[in-house]
Amino acid sequence: MKNVKIFGAGSIGNHMANAARALGASVDVVDKDPEALDRMKSEIYPQRYGQWDDNIKLHVSGSEPIGNHDFIVIGTPPDSHIELARSAVNSKPLGVLIEKPLCSLGLEGLDHLKVEAKENQVQLFVGYDHVVGKAAKILEEHINASAIGNPITIDVEWREHWSGIFAAHPWLNGPTDSYLGFSELGGGASGEHSHALNFWQHICQLAGGGRISEVDARLDYGKNYENSYDSICLMNFCTETGLLGRCVQDVITRPHKKWASIQGDSGRIEWHCSFQPGADKVLLFKSDGKIQETIVTKTRPDDFIMELEHIRTALQDNSVCSPIDIERGIDTMSVLIAAQKSNSLGKRVRVEYLN
Repeated sequence: MKNVKIFGAGSIGNHMANAARALGASVDVVDKDPEALDRMKSEIYPQRYGQWDDNIKLHVSGSEPIGNHDFIVIGTPPDSHIELARSAVNSKPLGVLIEKPLCSLGLEGLDHLKVEAKENQVQLFVGYDHVVGKAAKILEEHINASAIGNPITIDVEWREHWSGIFAAHPWLNGPTDSYLGFSELGGGASGEHSHALNFWQHICQLAGGGRISEVDARLDYGKNYENSYDSICLMNFCTETGLLGRCVQDVITRPHKKWASIQGDSGRIEWHCSFQPGADKVLLFKSDGKIQETIVTKTRPDDFIMELEHIRTALQDNSVCSPIDIERGIDTMSVLIAAQKSNSLGKRVRVEYLN
């Protein structure tokens, strides 16, 4: 990962540029809006990281270098992801990272992207960075050690008011100024906070629960939201092995709660994201009443640096089974689509997987 190209000069583009530079890569950032590039250089990046890095080169779309990058990041709105990813794949980098969610609910061009990536031998990843974080690794170690016995249920909550998103994007006046205000385009609680669903699926895979087979979902499309996005997404799941659980995502909660729990027949593991500034936490509750607590200190930039470190390892070693591989991202989209269908029909539905 020596030469990195990033599409999008917004919040994610800044995070990824900083992470790539931390790993010693050269960086080219591309955006169709010259004002976004200026804002990145003069405001966002120096405010977050102390000063601008002259090793980051900025380009208006159409003027960027093509064909000399070994890794490409798609950090634009979800409805543009597939088109840009297909273009990126055809320049034959080693890998392409697509920010979450993978795409809009229409899925246009996804099949073509998968075929073209295979033809060009390009690995595809989706930016659900929390599943490759240090705290998630500790949770995985507890599960692998059978620390809680046989898994019974999984619960994940991602409750966070999206005022933080708008604080990071002050040029937006509200949700309907971008894809965030349109669930169909990958926004709303269901798309923007789909970290929760993806984390649920990750835990389920670790626990041997297989894929989610059925979904019963309720989404709140209130009048205040112009019926274009969901503010709350509640999902109940049953997997192909019979494992049960629930997932809650919302964009209206203060204070935030980013939490996961897997209950077994002899204990429970809890994962707490940002339970306090600069720290995650994993708790292991044993049936004898003993509690093991592990604190993981980190910064927000660390999340993205660890994500790129994971991808770098995966690109170097084909035997690495990545939890952010595109197939996992497609699984998440499959369940999101089923949740929308369940809410519309008012009943439980089966998940029709796209892969």
